[in-house]
Amino acid sequence: MCSRYELSAKSPEIAKRFQLDSSPPMVNAAEIRPSDQALIVDEAGARLLRWGFQVSWDKKPVINARAESLAEKKTFKPLLDGNRCLVPASAYFEWRRDGKVRRKNRIAPVAGGAFAFAGLTDGERFTIVTCLPSPGIAHIHNRMPVILAAQAEQHWLDLVNPYVAVAGLLRPYEQNVLVANEEPPSEVRQLNLFG
Repeated sequence: MCSRYELSAKSPEIAKRFQLDSSPPMVNAAEIRPSDQALIVDEAGARLLRWGFQVSWDKKPVINARAESLAEKKTFKPLLDGNRCLVPASAYFEWRRDGKVRRKNRIAPVAGGAFAFAGLTDGERFTIVTCLPSPGIAHIHNRMPVILAAQAEQHWLDLVNPYVAVAGLLRPYEQNVLVANEEPPSEVRQLNLFG
């Protein structure tokens, strides 16, 4: 589950990274939380939407969508072929249980810079697609957001591609390694995603 993330890149950097025609609107927040407005990129360009779908069956917003069951869930199935988006980020946060203590980890690709989560939008709100974790971060949490490789981002966004053609992109991050910084900062480790 991904319940917080950050986007520390500046607007011009995001415009260049995601090949936008102009600098996108940005939110000034150290951590983006459920129900916050945040930047998404879709075929129409970049815009701010609220994080988390409103649903009748839960009082809390639906902030994550499991990749393994997207095509089976009535909340997500109608969005798969026409409402895919990228969610720009520079890191995400996950909490590791240590007995009764929860330890916050900031997780990001070792190369740094902005990257994108796979997302879905209903036009007013968005959700982040999650998958099983790579072995290198499985000790922190049993889910991770789908981080798309840069070359996969356009395939995910291109709505000419039906969902069945891009479903294989929804897997643990395979490009390089992730760095997990645990708070309080007791140790920094580079984690190879393949174990």
